[in-house]
Amino acid sequence: MKLMVYSHVNVCCSSSANSDPSHCCVVTSEHLPILKCGYDCDFGAGWLGAIGGLVMQRMFLRCRNCNSKTNEHYRYIKACFGEMFLMNPRAKYCTKMRQLRWATSALLSWDFFHLGYGDFPKRWHGEFRKRITDLVHFLAFEIFDMLAPIFLFLLMMVALKLGRNLTKTKPSPNIPPGPWKLPIIGSIPHLVTPTPHIKLRDLAKKYGPLMHLQLGEVFTVVVSSAECAKEVMKTHDLVFASRPLILASRIIGYDATNISFAPYGNYWRQLRKICTAELFTPKRLSSFKPIREEELSSLIKMIASQNGSAFNLSEALLTSNYAIISRAAFGKTCKEQEEYISVQKEVLKAAGGFDIGDLFPSATWLQNFTGLRPTLERLHRKSDQILENIIREHKDASKAKEGLVEAEEDLVDVLLTFQDDRGGDNQDICLTDDNIKAIIDNIFAAGGETSATTIDWTMAEMIRNPRVMKKAQDEVREVFRMNGRVDESCINEMKYLKLVIKETLRIHPPAPLLLPRECGQTCEIDGYHIPVKSKVIVNAWAIGRDPNSWNDPERFYPERFIDSAVDFKGNNFELIPFGAGRRICPGITFGLMNVELTLALLLYHFDWKLPNGMKGEELDMTEQFALTVRRKNGLYLIPSIAAQCS
Repeated sequence: MKLMVYSHVNVCCSSSANSDPSHCCVVTSEHLPILKCGYDCDFGAGWLGAIGGLVMQRMFLRCRNCNSKTNEHYRYIKACFGEMFLMNPRAKYCTKMRQLRWATSALLSWDFFHLGYGDFPKRWHGEFRKRITDLVHFLAFEIFDMLAPIFLFLLMMVALKLGRNLTKTKPSPNIPPGPWKLPIIGSIPHLVTPTPHIKLRDLAKKYGPLMHLQLGEVFTVVVSSAECAKEVMKTHDLVFASRPLILASRIIGYDATNISFAPYGNYWRQLRKICTAELFTPKRLSSFKPIREEELSSLIKMIASQNGSAFNLSEALLTSNYAIISRAAFGKTCKEQEEYISVQKEVLKAAGGFDIGDLFPSATWLQNFTGLRPTLERLHRKSDQILENIIREHKDASKAKEGLVEAEEDLVDVLLTFQDDRGGDNQDICLTDDNIKAIIDNIFAAGGETSATTIDWTMAEMIRNPRVMKKAQDEVREVFRMNGRVDESCINEMKYLKLVIKETLRIHPPAPLLLPRECGQTCEIDGYHIPVKSKVIVNAWAIGRDPNSWNDPERFYPERFIDSAVDFKGNNFELIPFGAGRRICPGITFGLMNVELTLALLLYHFDWKLPNGMKGEELDMTEQFALTVRRKNGLYLIPSIAAQCS
């Protein structure tokens, strides 16, 4: 390709003696070559021709007396667009962006717009027309180069949508109402927000408690009222008992073989049975009491060492809670525990929110395009290797203990008894190593951040409401004083503390959007048609703040639950932080024991205040959305050892 550079040119835009020197065009070798192609090109059809026509019209209609080659306006244009170009094959080809920036500056310069109005030239000069044509094609092709990937993506999506529509019947007119949609992407723009649960609540105020969103290819229904939630999770619970298959559950969940995302069927029912009859029985949870006491004692000692100094309580709570779960699952502090917990934190961060690949299931290449698949696969490999080592160690230890008095079992030990070489003939399910890994991963993901987040929100709300803090502290200290010890056996006597936790779960559910459900067959909810394979999202955050169910719903007021039968165990659909029906969280009791005991110890041992003289109402309560919704910023507090503990 021939490359040209400018010689130095000064061309004044007017022949008048009083012309302003600032209105002169100076073209130097710094103005890089813009004639990229087009020696044999002419104006084409379509949008290239349209751009060319606009530029040509601007150039010629703003010239007077352009019929003479000696006219200075004409010489100006010729100078700008190549008349005085010199061949220079050694010149380096500059970047496209600098070329485009120069061309844009030339077209928008004062000199260009300074040309007077005039008639269209009587004759076109071939070379001049050719130079203008080259410029137009250069601009058009450079812009097209930058936008081509976007155009290609949209073209493919249009073709895909048209192809699918050919085989689809007309949708039912009686689907739930919803906001405006765009072609191909549907309602996705409504969820481009850091807090989608709040946005969905705002949309529900306008379109109703049962709302339709077309998220790419996925027909989605959002539930935002207790009445509609009851229809989904109780009246039609069997219809909505399954989960949609998403990328994170396939990779991290070992092909969706964990408790949370396994499709509804015999395998899931057996997993549920293992959870309720083996993993989370009252006897099993009581066996973890020494673990809780030891880890929380370490937490209290660490906080006491910070006496009078601000520290990040959020991180301390997360570390302590993961330590409890890790020892309950693995039986001891393993050497790879810290690395495994770090991986779990990354997984929760990566898998949170809506992934574009899950919204276009037929376009599987999008999962690589967004980068989520390689990220999850990398984290999965790390997690898998750690769990492989832990399971192998447990198998070896089990063989070594054969014939000895049975020791306390951890969760991995319990799950290993359901393998085909250890369970006997009476077991209904045989778990593989991958099944066990999926379950352990699930327990960490579901129980790690949720409990720590609930404690964090509870402490933040009590800091903002000193009356509630003092009332809860007085109760905790009185109960422990009357019993003569600080022990979890006293927790059931702390009625007000339980109200505080319940109010926190109402206003700050750890998972504001419950794990999605999938419609197994067409049905009607609240008079609306719900197609098969629809994705159903229950907005527990919106339901907990629904003014139709709660008085003054935005206020943190634990006393609202006094003499109230409303609970969060799945029977009262105005309060469902852990879900309801067949898919309710099976580990509620395990998580709640950690939350209650941790809060009781924090309130008993310490008085709390904000650093730098900050007032409670000034505390930042901004949310950070993921699989669980934490406070965006860590909770920095100053602990002071209470008088009865000093």
